[in-house]
Order: sequence, then structure tokens, then C-alpha cells
Amino acid sequence: MAEEQRALLGAEGGDGCGGSPGPPRALPAACDPRRLPHRLLVLALMCFLGFGSYFCYDNPAALQTQVQRDMKVNTAQFMALYAWYSWPNVVLCFFGGFLIDRVFGIRLGTVIFSIFVCAGQVVFALGALFNTFWLMEVGRFIFGIGGESLAVAQNTYAVSWFKGKELNLVFGLQLSMARIGSTVNMNIMGWIYSRVQDLLGYAGPSTLGLALLIGGVTCLFSLSCALILAYLDRRAEKLLCKEQGKTGEVIKLTDVKDFSLSLWLIFVICVCYYAAVFPFIGLGKVFFIEKFRFSPQEASAINSIVYIISAPMSPVFGLLVDKVGKNIIWVLCAVVTTLASHIMLAFTFWNPWIAMCLLGVAYSLLACALWPMVAFVVPEHQLGTAYGFMQSIQNLGLAVIAIAAGMILDTRGYLFLEVFFSACVCLSLLAVVMLYFVNHLTGGDLNWSAKKRAKLQKAAASEKES
Repeated sequence: MAEEQRALLGAEGGDGCGGSPGPPRALPAACDPRRLPHRLLVLALMCFLGFGSYFCYDNPAALQTQVQRDMKVNTAQFMALYAWYSWPNVVLCFFGGFLIDRVFGIRLGTVIFSIFVCAGQVVFALGALFNTFWLMEVGRFIFGIGGESLAVAQNTYAVSWFKGKELNLVFGLQLSMARIGSTVNMNIMGWIYSRVQDLLGYAGPSTLGLALLIGGVTCLFSLSCALILAYLDRRAEKLLCKEQGKTGEVIKLTDVKDFSLSLWLIFVICVCYYAAVFPFIGLGKVFFIEKFRFSPQEASAINSIVYIISAPMSPVFGLLVDKVGKNIIWVLCAVVTTLASHIMLAFTFWNPWIAMCLLGVAYSLLACALWPMVAFVVPEHQLGTAYGFMQSIQNLGLAVIAIAAGMILDTRGYLFLEVFFSACVCLSLLAVVMLYFVNHLTGGDLNWSAKKRAKLQKAAASEKES
């Protein structure tokens, strides 16, 4: 390591941290933390860091029929698998950044959260192998402890290694890789189950458990990425004398009393909107099989189209919203499109690919327009609390709605379930309209154009300098 450091820093910097680093000389580009090839390697590892987590998160959705049949559970119990993932994150959203900054550090924290994800998936699979559903629920709870915090760690690494305009692209690529993980899961887990069934000669809890264990290999892959990334980050810290990455989050629960009405409306939009998307995808495969007579393969494909569209469109919509501004209008368009999609699925027999493609576009657009609005209505020192609270409420909403959706489906059927999801989107739409008028009446900046925002920020900066 000392030889690498001398080679990297050059004669001018010596091998201490006090001098100014000279140009990299001896190290090849792939080994130099300041050169593009090495940073691209780090970016690839960052993107794959969350691949296993997102792949395994929707394992239940990809295997809904098999889980309910093999474990002999109703839909409400099945959806509890999603609720158990969300419960720990109602609290952990506030402390994930703190644990990374003050307790573990980014490198150890990432490895620990990856281990939780792996352990949770293994326990989940063992619950199926032993035909013990409560053990599967425990596995999902453990999985949830690591899943959301791992996403925080992923973002912290990104901020540590990439700066300025690079970050938009990096965050977009990370989100795209997450969606690819979800898409691959939706389309391959059913096939894996069939191959295991052919191998064993029968379907049942053992077949389900082995299929889930095979899916868990992706979590081991992500853990290996976390270990390699920890080594490379530690190496870069020594060579470049840089500090470990930090989230920068400052969580003060007392800040909640200062939140504006606009921010609370953003929270309502978030909860009501995502409540009509993720639980629907969790139950979507059987819906398409029963209502539209799709084959399991076709049902898996259409159920994953939301994620397929989101992978390439999220970076595109991110750039579009950055260039145009008018965030409330974009959110309004996304919510209205989502409502139209659910109404089409509920009350018509039109080709469902149309509705699902619309849902995929709307889902991608809303994420790019809604989440940045928090930074417009909250002072910088309260951002950690605001985003933590938003994620906490979102997870609470998803947990409650998942169980409610399962109960509605067991007692009333898919038509009532779609009406329920449409009602959630209507509440989100009402909150968007209220946000528009509140923003207009209070002179807020949520619906400014990008040009106006840039102009006023430039003027404010000039005033500050003078």
C-alpha cells in the first residue's frame, strides 16, 4: 500500500497527507481512484450493491400462486410478507443515516446491512423449507432491517465518489439497476420454481424453499460487491487522504412541529400514491391470470412492465423535470395517469398492456417530480428529518395497505380491490390539487419554472456576495 501511495501521490506530495498530490504516475488507470476506469468499476459495484435486495423484495409477488398454495395461506397472510418488510423501516428510516455516520461508518455499515439482507432471505427460504409460515415472516422482517438502510448506504457511497452533475446520472443508474433487479425477479422466479419442481418431482414447501434459496444467491452477490467496495473505498481513503463518506443527515424529531402544510400534503401524496402501486404489483400476477386469462409467464411479464419502463425512463424524466421545473404539474399529470390506469384495469377488458404501460410512465414521472419538492419547502438543516419522516410514513402506509388489500381480496374480490386502489389515488389527486392552491396562495416556489428558479437563485447569490 505504501508503494501504491507513493506512486499515486508523486514526489511532490511525498507519502504523507500534508502535501499536495502530484499527477498519478505508476498506477494503471483501473487501479487509480482518481481515474475514470477505476471510478466506473466503483460505480458498477454501487449499482449491483442493491441488486439482490430489489430482486428478492418482490419474490413473493413473482411466486404468489405457489406461496399461497404450498404454504396454505390466504391473501391477507400472503400480503403480510410485504407488511413485515415495511414495519422495521417505520423506525429505521430515522436512524439508518445516524448508524452509518456515527456508529458503523459507511463501509462496515454497508456490509452489515447486506448481511441482514442475506440472512433475511435465508430465513425466509428456510421458513418455506420447514413449512413454517411464521418463520417466513421473521425472515421478511430481518430482510427489511437491511433493505432500506442499504439504499441509504448506496446513496452515501455515491455522494462520496461522485460530485456535481455526475450525481444525477449516478442516482439514475442506481435506480435503473434496482428496477432491473425487480424485473428479472418477476420473470425468472417462476421458471426457477418449475425447474426445481421438475428436479424434485413434486410441488410443495420444499420446492418453494429451494427456489427462494436459489434467488438468495443474488443477495450473496450483492454482499460480495459490498466487501469489494469497502476494500476499494478504504484503499482510496489511504491513497487520496480522503474521509469516509457520510450521509450528512441530521435527524431532529422536534423539527416535525415546524413542517409546513405544503410538506404535509407532499407526505399525503406520497403515501396514497405508492399505496396504489406497490401492493397492486404484489397482487398483480394472479389478477392478470384470473381476469384476463393470461398464462403465468404472460402475467409475470405484464406485472413487471412498470419496473421495465422505470429503468430507462427515470433518468430521462429526471433530466426533463430539471430542465422544465413546474414540479406540481408533473406530479398532477402522473397521478391523473395512474388513476386512469386503475380505472381501465377495474372497469374494462381493454388490453391491460395499455394501462400497465401508462402506470409505468406515471410511476417514473412521479418519483422524479415529487421527492425533490421536499428540498424546496424545507430548510437544509431539516432535510434529513423531512426525508426520514417521509420514508417512515410511506413504509407505515405500505404495511397497513398491504394487509388491507389482502383482506379486501379475500372477502370482496379484485373489483373491490381496484376500486380501493382508485380511491387511494383519488386521495392523492385531492392532495395535489390542494398543494397547488396552497403553494399559489402562499407564494411558494414548488411550481416555478427551472429558468425562474435559476434566475432568482442567481440574484440571491449576487445579493449575498454584495
